[in-house]
Amino acid sequence: MCGIAGMIDLGGKRAAPHGAVAAMARALYHRGPDEDGFLSEPGLELANTRLSIIGLADGRQPISNEDGSVWTVFNGEFFDYPEKRQALEAKGHRFRTHTDTEIIPHLWEDHRHGLFEHLKGQFAVCVWDKKTNEVVLGRDRSGICPLFTAVRRHDGTDWLLFASEAKALFASGLVQPKADWRGLNHVFTFFALPGPVTVFDGVTILQPGHYLHLKLGNCTPAEAEKQTHYWRVSYPDHGQEEYGADEKKTVDGFEEVLLAAVNRRLRADVPVVSYLSGGVDSSLVVAMANKVLGRPIPTFTISIQGEGLNEENEALHVARHLGCTPFVVKSGHADLRARYPELIGAAEIPVVDTSCLALLQLARSVHEQGYKVALTGEGADEWLGGYSWFKVNKLIGFLDRTPVFPVGGALRTLFLKATGQPNFPFSNYKKTLAKIGGPNGWLDLYGMMSLNKLRFFTPELREKALTTSPWDEINLHPDLTRWHPFNRQMYLGSRIMLPGHLLSSKGDRVAMHSSVETRYAFLDEDVIGYMSKLHPRWKLRGVMKDKFVERKVAERWLPADVAWRRKMMFRAPMDSWSAVDGAGGWIEQVLSADSLKKAGYFDLAAVAAARAKLPTMRRGIARTGLEMGLTAVTATQVWHHLYLGGGLCDLPTRVANPGSPGLAAAG
Repeated sequence: MCGIAGMIDLGGKRAAPHGAVAAMARALYHRGPDEDGFLSEPGLELANTRLSIIGLADGRQPISNEDGSVWTVFNGEFFDYPEKRQALEAKGHRFRTHTDTEIIPHLWEDHRHGLFEHLKGQFAVCVWDKKTNEVVLGRDRSGICPLFTAVRRHDGTDWLLFASEAKALFASGLVQPKADWRGLNHVFTFFALPGPVTVFDGVTILQPGHYLHLKLGNCTPAEAEKQTHYWRVSYPDHGQEEYGADEKKTVDGFEEVLLAAVNRRLRADVPVVSYLSGGVDSSLVVAMANKVLGRPIPTFTISIQGEGLNEENEALHVARHLGCTPFVVKSGHADLRARYPELIGAAEIPVVDTSCLALLQLARSVHEQGYKVALTGEGADEWLGGYSWFKVNKLIGFLDRTPVFPVGGALRTLFLKATGQPNFPFSNYKKTLAKIGGPNGWLDLYGMMSLNKLRFFTPELREKALTTSPWDEINLHPDLTRWHPFNRQMYLGSRIMLPGHLLSSKGDRVAMHSSVETRYAFLDEDVIGYMSKLHPRWKLRGVMKDKFVERKVAERWLPADVAWRRKMMFRAPMDSWSAVDGAGGWIEQVLSADSLKKAGYFDLAAVAAARAKLPTMRRGIARTGLEMGLTAVTATQVWHHLYLGGGLCDLPTRVANPGSPGLAAAG
C-alpha cells in the first residue's frame, strides 16, 4: 500500500503551484515511509509515497510504459499480477521492473478506461495518457483503498486535486477544511460515511467500483467529478438464487474460492502476518494461511481489558491449536480515553464505534514488530449474514408480512414512545422503506442511531435532517427491489457499513496510520461473486446459524467450538471510558457549553440532559442508543477541533487553520 496524490489542470496546460504536491506527499508520509516519487508535466503533477511490499528494489513510482507515454501512480496490491504480467508479455508488452504497479499502463494500452474490469485486488489508481491527454482515477470494488477528490479554482484555472487521505488535500493550500452538514447527517444516520459525500465541504470520496475519466483541455469541473461505475455487487432476482441442494458441492466450492483468495494475499516480498480474534473468520484465514505457507503464520490479537469483552483466551486457543506464535496487545478504557483523538485524526471522520481503537493498536504493534502486511478476517459478516440484525429481522419480520396491515412499523413506533425516544414522522419512515425495498433489519438497528439527530442537532440542523434524505445521496442499486429481502439487508451492509465504517475507521486509515497494509480474503472478487449468488439459507440457516457455508468449511479446518463460535460485538459503553475523564480533561472540554456553541452542531441543553440521564438508565436498547448518540457528539466535537481550527480543548490540532469556519460561522 502507498499514498498517492496529485493536481490536474482541467485545461491540460499549466504546471501545479510550486510546492503544493510536495506538501501533499509529506502529509501522506505515514502511508509510504520507504521512498517517494514525483512526475511534473504541463497540466499535472503526480506524487507517490511508497510502502514497499512487491518489487522492493525497483518499484518506485510514478511508473510508465515502454515509451513513457502512459504514466501511473497506484496505492494497493494486484494479487494476480504474475498471471497478468505473463499474459501481457505474451501479447508483446515489455516490463522493466518486478512490481505489480507496472501492469497498469500496459492494461491501459489494451483496454483504456475499461482496464478496471481487468484489475483484481485492492487499489486506488491514477493513469495519465500523455498522447491523448486523458486521465482516469479509479477505486477497487469493495472500497478498501480510499481516494478523495476536490475541484478548486486557483489563479484562473480549475484544478482537480486527489489524494489517498483528505488531510493531503488540505496540505496543498488550495482546499480549506470546512464542515459539510450532509456528511455529519450521514454519520448520525448510518453510523458510517459511505460516500460520495464526506464531512468536508467540497471534498468527495470516490465510491467503490467507480472511476473518473477526464479529457484534459475541455473538461469542466462537473465532468471532472462525474463518477462512473464499472462494478457493483448484484444479486439474483428473488427466486433465482442458487439453492445448493448438494451440500458437499456447495461447501467445496466456497472452500476452493476462499483458499485461493488467501493464497493470493500471501504474495509479497516481505513477511506476512495475520490478525486473530478467535472468531471463525480470522481463525479460518489463519488456518488456510498456514496450509499455503507450509508453516504457522505469526498472529496478532487484541486483549480488551473489560468484563465480557476479552477474547484473548479464545484467540490463544486457536493459536495453540494451529501452532502460531501469538502477539497479544492489551487495551483498556484508559487507552480509549488517551488515544480516541488519535483514532479520529487517523480516520478523518467522527468515529462512533469505540472498537476501532483496537485495530489502531493492532496495526501499531504489527509495525513495532517489524512487519508491513497483515491478513484479516474482516468482510465475512457483510456478505454472509453475520450481524445480529439478520437474526432479529428473521424473528420479527413476520410482523411486516401480516395480511391486510403490516403491523411491524406500528409496533416500532409504540416501542419508541414507550422508551421515551424521539421519532421521525411516519411519512419519513415510509419514504425510506420505499427507497430500500421494504422493511430491513439493518434499518431497524441503525435507525436507533439516526434518532440522535432529532435528540442532539440544533433546531436548524434538525429541520434540515427532517427534510433531507441521506438515502438519496448514496446512489443505491436500482435493482435492489428485485432481490430476496435477505439480500437487500446484505446489500445495505455492503454499500454502507463496508466502505463507510469497516474499511475506513477499522481498515485502511487506521492501519496505514502505522504504515501497515491489511488484506481481506473475504473481499476477494471471486469470493464475493460466489457468496452473492447463493440462496440466503447458506448465509443464515434457521435463526441462529449465521455464515452457514463458511462454518461448514471451518469444520474441516478448525475445532467445532471455533467453527461455530458466536460473533462477539465489542463497543465500550461511553460511561465506562468517559466518566473518569475528570475536570478539565479533553472530554469535558469538548462537551462544555462554550465548545458546543463554538462548533454549532448540537443543542446545548439536549447534550447536558443526556449526560445527566445516562447514569440512571438501565442497560438496554434505549440506553445503547443514547450512549451511541453521546459518543457521536463527542467524536464530532473532537473531529471539529482537530480539523477545523481547534479551540474546543487542549489537544493539539491535526490541521492548524484558524481561519477555517465551522457551521456556526458559516451560517
